[in-house]
Amino acid sequence: MKKIHVACFFGGCSSEYGVSLVSATSVINNLNQEKYDLTFIGITEKGDFYLYTGPIEKIEKNEWNQKEYTKKITISTNRSDHGFIIVDTKEVVPIDIAFPILHGKNGEDGRLQGLFELVGIPFVGPGMLASALCMDKFIAHELVRLNGIEVPKSVLLTKYNKEQKLEELKNLNYPLFVKPLKAGSSFGITKVSDKKKLASAIDFAFTYDDAVVVEENIDGFEVGCAILGNEELTIGEVDEIELQEGFFDFEEKYNLKTSKIHLPARLPEEEREKIKNTALQIYQILNCKGFGRVDMFYTPDKRIVFNEVNTIPGCTSHSRYPSMLKEIGMPFQDVLDKLIELGLENE
Repeated sequence: MKKIHVACFFGGCSSEYGVSLVSATSVINNLNQEKYDLTFIGITEKGDFYLYTGPIEKIEKNEWNQKEYTKKITISTNRSDHGFIIVDTKEVVPIDIAFPILHGKNGEDGRLQGLFELVGIPFVGPGMLASALCMDKFIAHELVRLNGIEVPKSVLLTKYNKEQKLEELKNLNYPLFVKPLKAGSSFGITKVSDKKKLASAIDFAFTYDDAVVVEENIDGFEVGCAILGNEELTIGEVDEIELQEGFFDFEEKYNLKTSKIHLPARLPEEEREKIKNTALQIYQILNCKGFGRVDMFYTPDKRIVFNEVNTIPGCTSHSRYPSMLKEIGMPFQDVLDKLIELGLENE
């Protein structure tokens, strides 16, 4: 059988550039090279695209962008090319499917997905619309709320309405979370316990995005649910984040210094089933395809409150998403095979 030509995209013009390098290295190392012909495309922090031909281990170390290993490329806008063009030689390289292993702005927010849709290249993960909706925390919450699922009470601030909206913040109860509207990995997020620190937290969040969400804290703990599929969906086991203090910020997500992840969540089976059903509804409301990790809060009075959907969740073999699917008997290599199969369905 002819191998499927997979172009793995990594890096990106995003604050989550470094996270992408780690995820991409793991995905590349776990893709079955007997099935796939792999091409690596690195995107620099400035947004330049390069074909990378060097050692895989240099990706994670951020040592990939060296002249001896790279050639500048551009995605061909001609659908008949179905691939990319090497700038120096004008060589057209066709691919079967793109696997974007990027997180945050310019990689997970629908922009790259829109490019692939425009030029007719199938790709792994949700489409442009779902990616954009899930990245926009406020719109995602509004859509989910309109479908009867609880979300935290919040206020949206932009650089244009900031002064008018500050009055509405008085209606929120502390502690508050101040978040960039479209950032991931908890970049730019501050937990604020009183009014004194609110202004500086808002200014900090604005350094990551031109819009900021201020939302009430939800008592309880965070739970997550992995979903895999387009129409026919596979639901992973529910996990639980146990925090000793603060919140699940970037440092805790990637180092687990004071927090623990329990898999399965320490809840009765019937409660975990409710969480799975809620996650499934959210996935479908936001038009997700391919894969996604739905994050929610579980409160002391057994309410389930929506937090966010990660449309390209962490992809190391020990990340939460693959761990939840491994718990139901689906190893990481099988997950990757299924993701490529699902992406090819959308051609």
